[in-house]
Amino acid sequence: MILLAANWSHIIMVTLLGFALVLVLLVALIYILKFFGFLMRPRIKVEKTAEVGEEVGSARKQSSEHITLTGNATAAIAMSLHLYYNSIHDEEPTKVTIKKVERRYSPWNSKLYGMNNLHR
Repeated sequence: MILLAANWSHIIMVTLLGFALVLVLLVALIYILKFFGFLMRPRIKVEKTAEVGEEVGSARKQSSEHITLTGNATAAIAMSLHLYYNSIHDEEPTKVTIKKVERRYSPWNSKLYGMNNLHR
């Protein structure tokens, strides 16, 4: 009966205050994490260049779209791909064998000596 003698107005107020505090802190944590995400985002500065004419701009677009490779670079890429695809895996036998190993008796691995003799 002591449970019913408690001051329920204070209990309900503390409970509601606790729930409100948790919700406010969760919302604050969300905004803090968003702010840190904004701070850690990489900033890329785009340089504005004055274009003299359309020919300069079109030449610049063509050079960024097309990549030219020399013969040495192509040979190096081909050799690295060849080495990667041909020597990454060792030849393993596909036959699985399970051999039963016979172990000698040892008192160290005997469970018999660890048993208690409760029958007297």
